[in-house]
Amino acid sequence: MINRVISGRSRADRLDELRRRTATPVLIVGGGINGISTFRELALQGIPAILVEQEDWCQAASGALSRMIHGGLRYLETGEFALVKESVNERDRLLKNAPHYVQPLRTTVPIDSYCSGLVNAGKRFFRLSERPSRRGAMVIKAGLTLYDLYTRENGSMPRHHLAGGGETRRLWPDFNDWVKCSATYYDAWINYPERLGYELIEDSERANPQALAINYLSVVGAADGRVTLRDMSGGETFTLAPHVVVNATGAWVDQLNGVLAPGPGSARLIGGTKGSHLIIRSPKLLAALQNGMVYYENQEGRVCILFPYFGNVLVGSTDIRTDDPLDTICAADEQRYILDSLRFVFPHIAIADEDILYTFCGIRPLPVSDTAVNGRISRNHSLKVIAPAAGRDFTTLCLIGGKWTTFRAFGEQAADRVLQLLGEKRRVTTTDLAIGGGRDFPAVGERKAWVALLAAQYHQEAAQAARWAERYGSRVAALLEFAGQSPDRPLDHHAGYTVNELRWLIVNEQVEMPADLLVRRTAMAISGRLTPALVAEVTALLAAERGWSETVARENLRLTIEQLAQRHGLAKLAASATEGETYDHP
Repeated sequence: MINRVISGRSRADRLDELRRRTATPVLIVGGGINGISTFRELALQGIPAILVEQEDWCQAASGALSRMIHGGLRYLETGEFALVKESVNERDRLLKNAPHYVQPLRTTVPIDSYCSGLVNAGKRFFRLSERPSRRGAMVIKAGLTLYDLYTRENGSMPRHHLAGGGETRRLWPDFNDWVKCSATYYDAWINYPERLGYELIEDSERANPQALAINYLSVVGAADGRVTLRDMSGGETFTLAPHVVVNATGAWVDQLNGVLAPGPGSARLIGGTKGSHLIIRSPKLLAALQNGMVYYENQEGRVCILFPYFGNVLVGSTDIRTDDPLDTICAADEQRYILDSLRFVFPHIAIADEDILYTFCGIRPLPVSDTAVNGRISRNHSLKVIAPAAGRDFTTLCLIGGKWTTFRAFGEQAADRVLQLLGEKRRVTTTDLAIGGGRDFPAVGERKAWVALLAAQYHQEAAQAARWAERYGSRVAALLEFAGQSPDRPLDHHAGYTVNELRWLIVNEQVEMPADLLVRRTAMAISGRLTPALVAEVTALLAAERGWSETVARENLRLTIEQLAQRHGLAKLAASATEGETYDHP
């Protein structure tokens, strides 16, 4: 069955529905992947939960991940075996439930010796040392052997392979001379994480029309058992009396708790670390990766990654302690650090500053910790319940930690606790439930014929149908139907996207600002394709669909370019935009 049904509720419809509600069993605050997952789990149990996000879905840390869906190989060294097992299981489920966005990723680890790191690995395991050190082949093979055992339970990934010096040099001629051998295993990667997040919301609202998800809606206060929300677009306020508030705000957990329960005495729960990444244009580096990931240790023993991403190379990351959830800029010293680490493994491939096309950064919402080494902070997830108190009749459930790979399991755990608080029981499991365009998405060998059939059915060119199928999975049928209702054409400044494709996204996917399209609903930004003219063209399309005045459109264009420059290292984009006219109002 082709996935044609798309939610028809507009933002105005959602706000009208919110005006009619004075109470809700569950208010989920935070539209990152963990809040979205909790919303999905509750909606499927028939709970009319409300999910709100102060900006766009997956805008913060959930849009700044390394694009890996992985089992957490390095967590074995710290003894977090349960987390590794859960991560491997959830990775394999995503490969099955979201095959349109999650694919296997061949991963190679360059190794500098056979026996180094044995003593220090043992010390780290038994918490006798926090000092990072390089890991030799024996340590890595031991970890990969255990990793294989977890992988074989539910998946079909190939077993790892340890290559000696001669084989490694033949396969990886660009590796640094210190590389003596290598190990290759399989994990997974995700190409459109923000899109998957939105599809989870769409699935939830389709399954339970009483469930309501609204972006650009912020919590601004709480009193007498009621929570006040403000529409960040129009300024209107709404009040709700919730039975349970789920605090899924990630790095903002402590700040929201302060709003929900003003006054001293709130325990600090979050101790975040900053992770920055670069998108680099380097044909030589891209070719050297051979369509796989290199997972390596830099000079300090810190794990780094690089792999192909939309025709460029994604490189990361940093791990810097921060208490500021707004500290999401990849600073110049972080860029130097990442490039220095890259040169450590590929010394003969020069990367210039102008080769950096795009940067992104997020705050990992890790549990507060007094450890001196950030890598030692657990990546596991947990729940913290704050009981009702005088003037606050609702229970608050705080989501602490977590990572993209385990979002389903964490959402399930959070929802089960909420159900317990509501006196309800679970009716549906999401263990094997397909997500969005992954539903009825054919296997690789059947995909070409499937696309050809769709192209013929909707009178579309096969190449275009294939491109859209890659972006939207089985939801492509809805786009094909929409696009065929009026004349279509490629964008003037990005031939890979069409006018009707963007109009479809605007109409159906809660797009409110140009950056929602450029950064999260499409790959235009992260693929390094943004120009002032393209940003202006997309803004004009959104303005036409939303009925913005020319003044509003110009202001949103200015804000978008400013945001792209600040958050994603696109200063040249902002500078170019000031040199001439960048907006043509339709």
